[in-house]
Amino acid sequence: MASQTETLEFQAETRQLLQLVIHSIYSNKDIFLRELISNASDALDKLRLESLTDSDLAVDTADLHITLEADREARTLTVRDNGIGMTRDEVVDLIGTIAKSGTASLLAKIKEAKDAEAAQSLIGQFGVGFYSAFMVADKVTLRTRRAGTEQGTAWESDGEGSYTVSEAEGLPVGTSVTLHLKPADGEDGMGDYLAGWKIRQIVKQYSDFIRWPIRMAAEAGEAGEDGTRPEPETLNSMKALWARPRSEVTEAEYHEFYQQISHDWQPPAQTIHMKAEGTFEYEALLFLPAHAPFDLFARDTKRGVQLYVKRVFIMDDCEALMPNYLRFVKGVVDAHDLSLNVSREILQHDRQITAVRRRLVKKVLGAVKDLRTKDAEGYAKLWEQFGRVLKEGLIEDRDNTDALLELVSADSTHDPEQPTTLRGYVERMKEGQDCIYYLTGENRAMVENSPHMEAVTAKGYEVLILTDPVDEVWTDQVPAFDGHRFQSIAKGQVDLGEEAEGSEEAKAEKAKREEDYAALLGWLGTTLAEQVKEVRLSSRLTTSAACLVGDANDLTPTLEKMYRAMGQELPPVKRILELNPTHPLVTALYEAHRAEPGAPALVEIAELVHGSALLAEGGDLPDPARFTRLLTDRLARTL
Repeated sequence: MASQTETLEFQAETRQLLQLVIHSIYSNKDIFLRELISNASDALDKLRLESLTDSDLAVDTADLHITLEADREARTLTVRDNGIGMTRDEVVDLIGTIAKSGTASLLAKIKEAKDAEAAQSLIGQFGVGFYSAFMVADKVTLRTRRAGTEQGTAWESDGEGSYTVSEAEGLPVGTSVTLHLKPADGEDGMGDYLAGWKIRQIVKQYSDFIRWPIRMAAEAGEAGEDGTRPEPETLNSMKALWARPRSEVTEAEYHEFYQQISHDWQPPAQTIHMKAEGTFEYEALLFLPAHAPFDLFARDTKRGVQLYVKRVFIMDDCEALMPNYLRFVKGVVDAHDLSLNVSREILQHDRQITAVRRRLVKKVLGAVKDLRTKDAEGYAKLWEQFGRVLKEGLIEDRDNTDALLELVSADSTHDPEQPTTLRGYVERMKEGQDCIYYLTGENRAMVENSPHMEAVTAKGYEVLILTDPVDEVWTDQVPAFDGHRFQSIAKGQVDLGEEAEGSEEAKAEKAKREEDYAALLGWLGTTLAEQVKEVRLSSRLTTSAACLVGDANDLTPTLEKMYRAMGQELPPVKRILELNPTHPLVTALYEAHRAEPGAPALVEIAELVHGSALLAEGGDLPDPARFTRLLTDRLARTL
């Protein structure tokens, strides 16, 4: 029989804080069971440890477990463990945490917080998981006896003005928490929490990997055909693969777990199993999928890493643990030193989580690099699926630019069948070549047939063929690889070594040609002033009459389209028209202009030259109808 009951009043500010905890921290009421199971698991851990360190502690640790008992008639749900238990003083100190000193100052800080994120951060530092029970219960009863003692303690509260603490006789070692659920009807109806399916669902989602068995006892009055009460049902798998040494886990177990968390029935391309010890302990089990999910580039796609704390599920899609460009990575990170009620906002500003993220990223990139080294075919398949998204990291993650550049695989003019790495490109560079030449475009055929390729490939230089939209951005932001600058052959002046290689006679001939063409170039620049910023002779053309190039710092036409598609208003970017002085059309235009400067027919030819250069690179004509009319009229006059 209980005796020496003591009724304690919550202080006014404590009642306010309790209401804030119950109604503000948790948006999902199911969390209450996760919290209580986690507390019970901690109690079992403590008993196991104390039994190993205290030889005088006479306890039975052969069957440590957690039991859930639902009583529909009494409308109670009990979470029971045979763990370490608590003394009366520990009950007041631990279960009564919310009534400890400092509550008033904490509440003042929360009220002073400028936004909800700051308030939640403060609450997250306060141990209040037990009190989540009041989200679903109008009264909570706790009964406990600590291992090594004979006296039990009972604690009870309705979460409002007071709580009671009393002695309780005849209790087993451990703790039971009984929730007297709120009415089943009405807006806050709690009937589902007595249903077996609901209890199984919550345990499976949040507590499946708790190391101790979580058993659900048969309901009172439930009996089998022989009249005996059914054995308790174990609800959790307890198979936290990440907590086991890698040597003890089979590939089949890894694949089964990967399928469970990813819903992908193909085996992963790579498995990463790691454990970190020290000031911040955690385990991680990550997977690189073999193929891209259908929503990889959807705006609302989620990242695939789940966060656990001591095997207790906390959240899906943990953005703080993995950057956006690695959103395809699936897996679990289990941290030992976080609070269960940690929020996404808290994680984003947590230094330890930031350090974990850095290490996870390096581990993932290292795994991709290992795959490239050990399995070229497997790497090629992985890059085909995820190369485009990995290259986003060259824009987002400056800390890992070098590591990402080592992974880049791209088509090139070196081998039409086999992509190259940047390292491979550099190893094949011609003597005296300083730049890594590349050209972007919609597809390989368009890039290969671009006029910009002519002189570069004619002189034997290799050119990277970049056809992903993201290539337009990262090549503009990443300056170099291994000391070699990236140079678009469609932007700026491309130095192919003519000055160094040419004779004095060739240099003199080039200077005279530029002098001779100065009048034509000036006239074309004026005539096409609305379309181009400059007209000049080209050193990059061998067979085409003309091409359009950008200044070194100009946006490419494709990038300009991308920004406009995203709703960003940009001033039109004028480009440079380059002419091939050895092409018959250009030499004929030169002679015609010298004979009759500014003739009307020459204006039409100037428009056709510009339009042809625009079409050759896959651009859009500003007035297709006019271009077509000029072209057909000109063709008709030649017949």
